[in-house]
Amino acid sequence: MKPVWKWIIGVLLALILIVLGVAWYYSRNWKPIVETKLKETVTNATNGLYSLRYDDLDLNVAIGNVTLKNAELIPDSAVYRQMVANKLAPNSRYHIKLASLKVRSFNLWDVIKNRTLFIKTINFESPDIHMIQEYHAYNDTIVDQKSKTLYDNIKDVFSAVNVRDIKIENVKFKFSKIEEGKSSDIVLDSIGINVHDVLVDETSIDDSTRLFYTKMVEIDVPGFTYDLSNGIYKAKFDRLKINTQEENVLLTKVEYSPKMSKAVYFKTRGQNVTMAVLKFDTLRFEKLNFKQLIDDQQTIAEHVQIKNGSVSLYNDKRYPKKTVSKVGSSPHQQLMKVQKLIRIDTVFVDNIDVLYGEHSAKFNREGVITFNNANGTITNLTNDSLHLQQQKQMKANLSAKIMNAGSLNVQFGFDMLSKDGAHTYKGTLGPMQATSFNRILKPLLNVEIASGNIRKVSFNMSANDHRNWGDFRFDYDHLKISLLNAPGSDNEKKGIASFLVNQILINDSNPDANEKYHIGKVNYRRVPEHTFFKTLWQSLLEGIKQCAGISKEREAKLMGTAEGAKNILDESKNVIKKTGNFFKGIFKKKDKDEKKEK
Repeated sequence: MKPVWKWIIGVLLALILIVLGVAWYYSRNWKPIVETKLKETVTNATNGLYSLRYDDLDLNVAIGNVTLKNAELIPDSAVYRQMVANKLAPNSRYHIKLASLKVRSFNLWDVIKNRTLFIKTINFESPDIHMIQEYHAYNDTIVDQKSKTLYDNIKDVFSAVNVRDIKIENVKFKFSKIEEGKSSDIVLDSIGINVHDVLVDETSIDDSTRLFYTKMVEIDVPGFTYDLSNGIYKAKFDRLKINTQEENVLLTKVEYSPKMSKAVYFKTRGQNVTMAVLKFDTLRFEKLNFKQLIDDQQTIAEHVQIKNGSVSLYNDKRYPKKTVSKVGSSPHQQLMKVQKLIRIDTVFVDNIDVLYGEHSAKFNREGVITFNNANGTITNLTNDSLHLQQQKQMKANLSAKIMNAGSLNVQFGFDMLSKDGAHTYKGTLGPMQATSFNRILKPLLNVEIASGNIRKVSFNMSANDHRNWGDFRFDYDHLKISLLNAPGSDNEKKGIASFLVNQILINDSNPDANEKYHIGKVNYRRVPEHTFFKTLWQSLLEGIKQCAGISKEREAKLMGTAEGAKNILDESKNVIKKTGNFFKGIFKKKDKDEKKEK
């Protein structure tokens, strides 16, 4: 038996030595072959655009490990310019540096026998990626020449390549966009990327469960701030997370705002150009089509969630406003003008505070109106003309607390294919105190609501580029207003004028004292220079005035009364005579009204 054991042990030792010898031979003699083939493959696969350089290639065939040290993928600028001249250059090119590239656990036998390469893991150490984007219009039009797939480039060497996991950590990424010879840069640090189950074979490119050969790509980008090209605004976020398998994108602490204070902003612009500040805790895309986004820059998603944030808009009337026609610039018309396709089934708005502030040139004060805790949905948000042939309506159903008091519910309907911007809006406002609106009325109009109980408001309106029309209902009681003197005056309120306005010119309730219920029949012709939302407000204001009994004649009388009272207070001569004449005019107006009623 002893010789048998010796024979067995001898055979095993011989086999081990043979394996080690073969491994050593291939490691020693395949290295130059692999190096040559690797560089050749990179050059051929990119039509000479890229070359591969590195300091050392450590190849251990026995355990299936490869380490590439100080590797660099370098684009050739001369080749790129020639490709541009021939209209063959891609829009993007890359310059990539790696401290090391580690390939672990590949099977040499499968490579030799079956021409298949399976790799357990690939690790990229300290990658530095510079992506340069330079737009070429011909890339949008050339479709007759089918580009090579990744499989086409490797099929002469391998019939299939499968990598279970790719880990790329602490990535430094620089994005440079070149437009009209000028470059703008975005720099990101400490990006984490995990790629799972990469398969390159004859059929994987058509596998609907894969995105560019992969089953899943996870990307984690830490926060960054980007100065926009106009030099005024900045955009930033705290974190960006992408998961291609779940088809989700999550951004946290998103902000779009000027880089300066409100005062400096308007001074810098030199015009009354709306200043916008947008802040959201959460911005999430769900079921986002990454392939369409990457290939065609099309945004197609099932859901978008905007949660916990604010939208603040400011104007300053101390600065001149550029008077241009806003006809054709309603929200839905602006969406249809976007060059790239957008199709989102539903946008969920969750707890967003909306504020509009305006600084008065006449009174040098800022008034604000707020819509607190806005919630709701926007459905069929798209500029896809083919999709809109089936469903042309984009709808918004939103609710908020106006001035953090009354419950406002509004439904918009936008005809996306209408040539004249047709749309509808209807809504209701629940009970609240009218004095809540003094935050905007007093600073901007120098008028104050002394008291007033709003029971309900409802409206149902249709509109287009030129006109808004519909019914407006306003149920209220105990409405009293105070006309104010100029800021800084010893006596803030115009007592006589306020008394006359409340007694004669407006109805203190609806139904009024004669139990007549007033309904606003709005037919408002748009001022072309007014924005969509200003036109909407002016239309609703027309309904408010009609319900309050303020006809155009009474409105003119109201303005005359305020100015007349100012003269009374400013001029001390003939106070009694002026007051008598004033009342005389009022009673004449009252007699005319009584005759009309009869």
